Parts: sequence; structure tokens; C-alpha cells
Amino acid sequence: MPTLREDPVDAETASHKLLVRGAFIRQQASGIYSFLPLGKKVLNKIEAIVRDAMDSYGAIEVATSILQPRQIWDKSTRWETFGPEMFKLKDRHEREYALGPTAEEAFVDLIKDELNSYKQLPVNLYQIVDKFRDEKRPRFGINRSRDFLMKDAYTFDEDQAGLEKAYMNMWESYEYAFDKMKLDYKIVEGDTGAMGGHKSHEFIALSESGEGVILYTENSNSAYTDEKARSFISPLEEELKNIELVETTDKKTIEDVSTFLNTEAKRCAKAIDLIVQGEPVFVFIPGDRELNMAKLISYLQVPEHEIEMADDETIEKHTKAPAGYTGPIGIEDARVIVDESLTKINNLVVGANKPGYHYINANYGRDFEGEIAEDLILAKEGDQAFDGSGTYKSARGIEVGNIFQLGTKYSKALDATFLDQNGVSKYFEMGSYGIGISRSISAIVEQYHDDKGIIWPTSVAPFEVIITLIKPNDEDQAKLAEDIYKKLKARRIDVVLDDRKERPGVKFNDRDLIGIPYRITVGKDAKDSIVEYSTRAEMENKNIDANEAINLVCENIQKDLED
Repeated sequence: MPTLREDPVDAETASHKLLVRGAFIRQQASGIYSFLPLGKKVLNKIEAIVRDAMDSYGAIEVATSILQPRQIWDKSTRWETFGPEMFKLKDRHEREYALGPTAEEAFVDLIKDELNSYKQLPVNLYQIVDKFRDEKRPRFGINRSRDFLMKDAYTFDEDQAGLEKAYMNMWESYEYAFDKMKLDYKIVEGDTGAMGGHKSHEFIALSESGEGVILYTENSNSAYTDEKARSFISPLEEELKNIELVETTDKKTIEDVSTFLNTEAKRCAKAIDLIVQGEPVFVFIPGDRELNMAKLISYLQVPEHEIEMADDETIEKHTKAPAGYTGPIGIEDARVIVDESLTKINNLVVGANKPGYHYINANYGRDFEGEIAEDLILAKEGDQAFDGSGTYKSARGIEVGNIFQLGTKYSKALDATFLDQNGVSKYFEMGSYGIGISRSISAIVEQYHDDKGIIWPTSVAPFEVIITLIKPNDEDQAKLAEDIYKKLKARRIDVVLDDRKERPGVKFNDRDLIGIPYRITVGKDAKDSIVEYSTRAEMENKNIDANEAINLVCENIQKDLED
């Protein structure tokens, strides 16, 4: 139990600090971690909960290789479009492979020659294996690492109705698993992103340290990731005025321009100058809003790594002006995309594509045009929900699970078909379902800790009980501690005996740090069979008979695991 007294210097979150200090994990390289014995026990317990959930809801476990041949990724086109997060390698014969970041292609390739009739459907397969992603910036310990343990499952159905049923079945299995882990989570509608498909939900463990933002209203059961949420942008309608060119020397930001012209930022058009797959694209949104990159990716139907900010040379070539004066009027040989909300704001301030100048009173349709995108705006707390359910509130969290309705995207790409009842060849309707096993550890620690260390829920704790032996050389103490240990083991309790030759203070600090739920301390009253009993959550010691402590521990653990 090589615990540490100091936080790792690069740790930003409580879970990263405590998992390293508590001897659960050790970093080998950036984004690469090993699990020490305590960490492996927690990993095993979470894995067992997830496996129980999958088995209980009709999924069948398999295992595909983490080494996936390029051919199957070429068929889905994701060899090129997945992006730099994919680890790629060659064997000695120059054949190319990926270290699996996900397994849609691998599972379709697995079943395409095994399932050929509607009589074999539906099928639900899952695996629990390591995944690999070359994260640009690994951070937060095992929350965002380059290799991670993940459960992924895939369903294969005849039709959309079957897929919908499978989707809800897996939804319920996820609730079962995360409830067993005692996570506080929300289920939110998410963006399908690079996975594709037409429906997605994410299971978000609430945590202020989480990278994900969710938006919800008090009057609705619906919740969304901020990538998916849509806000209602109020139209700003008034009598159209004549467009005018005004001098705005050295005024390049929305804040500077709106202040100088004595207007509101929301009445200005913000330009986002981009290069998309090598071509210039100019996107315009209201000046008081931020671009939602996920929505833009969905609109453009291109991978994120093929979108970059335009350089000064490109901007000046197509607008005849430096950055800061880009507007939708007179752009040459480039794609212009306008968020729909701008078409309902009259008398806009826009860049004039002329150094030191802007237009005022510009109006869509009369003065400029472009492709209209329904919604490219990043929703935020305080916005009105588009569905009219009220004002958005926000929370942060860690994505621990996701479910997708993929439809026929991958079965078509890999030509995986079956014969229906009429002998007609059809593509499988697929669902994809992931749970981050190792990431769930981080999420649990973020929710269950205090200033002394981790407070594990019983279901995932490395041990359920810790027996602290104060003086290993004291015959009475050693005998009683060993007796309690054997009795608990006989009752199938996961127990550890701390009989290290360390000072009591060191042992007490360590047990607070590693967070085992139930504690029995064997000390000076051992000759009378009296021990100290406490819980990590409450940490109030009481002196009771050793057998009473054993019974109390067993009753409480049984109750914890049944809840």
C-alpha cells in the first residue's frame, strides 16, 4: 500500500490526486496509467457490476481483438475521417492496423458471416476490453487517458422497432449499473458526432470538475449536452433602415464595435473565418453568442480535424480586408453560412470587408445572402429552451456512458445483410452502447471524497472492511484481529487486515485516504474482546464487543449491496 502524502504536481482534480496518493494508480507516461492492487480491485468490482447488468438484460459477452485491420475501417471511411486520435501501426509486412478506439467495424465484421436470417435476430453482443485514443491533451488522470477499459455493446435488429426496443433495454441496463455504483447522474440527449446515427443519449455523472456541460429546465424531463441543446433566440424586428458604411478604425472585436456604435452585441454579426477541407468557409452568428462546433460539424458533415481557423492570407484573399472586418457582403469565391437567427434580426452591424469599416442596417435577403443553417449557436445557462419549457440551468459532469441508434450506417458500409421473412436481403439495424469502466472510477471518487481521502460506496470499494491492528507484537491484539479476519472471511466479506509495523497515526491516515467503508480497530482492549467500530462516511468511533462488530458490519454491508 505505497500511499503518498503529497499531491502529484500535475494533478488538477480530486480524483486524480486521491487515486495516485491512495496507491490506486501510477502514471507510466502522459495519459498512460497502471493499476496497483487496490485500483485493480475497484476496477474488477465495477467491471463485475457492468457485466451483471449486461448479462441480466440479455447481452452475450464476446471478445474482439484490439488490433483491427485497416480494411474494415476503409469500408466505413473512418480510417481517414476518425482523425489523429486513432493509433495506427504496421506489421513487418507493411500491413496497417489500428489499436481499437471503438469497435463498430469489428463487430459488424464479426457477425456478417454468422448472422444471415431474421430467425437469428435480435442479437446483443458486448465486450469489456482496453481501448486506445491518442488524446491531444490527456488530463485528469484516468478520466481522460490514452488507454482505458471500456464496455462496448452492439445490437443487431430487423427493423427500427426492434432497434428502439433494444435501445430502451440497454438504457434500463445502464440505469441498473450506475445505480449499483451509487453514482449521481443525469441522462441527457447528446450529439451523435463521429459515430453517426440518428439518436444518442449520454449518462453524465454530476461533478464540478467534469468537462461536459449539461442544460436542463425545471419544467421538463428533458436534458441535453450543451453540444445538443438548442436555445430560443428572440427575433429583433424593427422597420428596415437604409444600409450605411461607417468608419470603425481599429475596432475589430464585437465588444469594440458595439461600444463604438452604441449598439448591443446581439445586433452585430460575428464572423468565424474557417478553412474546411482546404476550402474557405465564413460562418456568421449573433455577436453575443459562441459557435457550437459540434453543430457545425453536423451541418458540414466533415470530421473535426478537417476544420481549422483561416489564416490572415486566406481571409484577405476572399474579403479584401484583415481579420476583424469580415462581413457577409461581397465575399468572393468562398462558402458563406448564416445562422438562421440572423435572418430575424433587422438592421445588423456587419463587417464591410474593407479595412477600418463596418456596415450598419444590413439585412438578410436585401443586402446579403448565404446558406442558412438552422442552429449553430452554443446554448448556455439562462437561455430560453427552444421547446418553450423554460430557462436553462446548467451543471457539469463526466460522461460515463453513452447509447446510440446507428441505424444501417455500418451494416451498409460493411455490406452486412440478412434475409427477412419474405426472403428479401436487408441491412441490420444497429445500436452501439458504451460504458467507461476506468472512467467510472474517477467519477465515483469525484462524488465520494472529503479532505481526508476517498469514501467508497460499498459496492465498488477495494475492500468492504479494514481491520487496523494497533500493535502487531501484542499477542492479545494479534490473536483477536486474526480471529475477526477469519470470521469475516468465512461470511464472505471482502476484508483486509492492516498488520503493518507502522505507527497507528500512519495506519489511520492511510485508511482515511483509501476510503474503505467499514473499520474495526483492535487495540488496548483486545484482552476483553472489545474493539473500536466506525464507518468511513461518519468516522465516529464506538467501543463494542468484537462479535457484535462482526454482526454489525455484515448487516450493514448486506443492506448496502441490496439498496
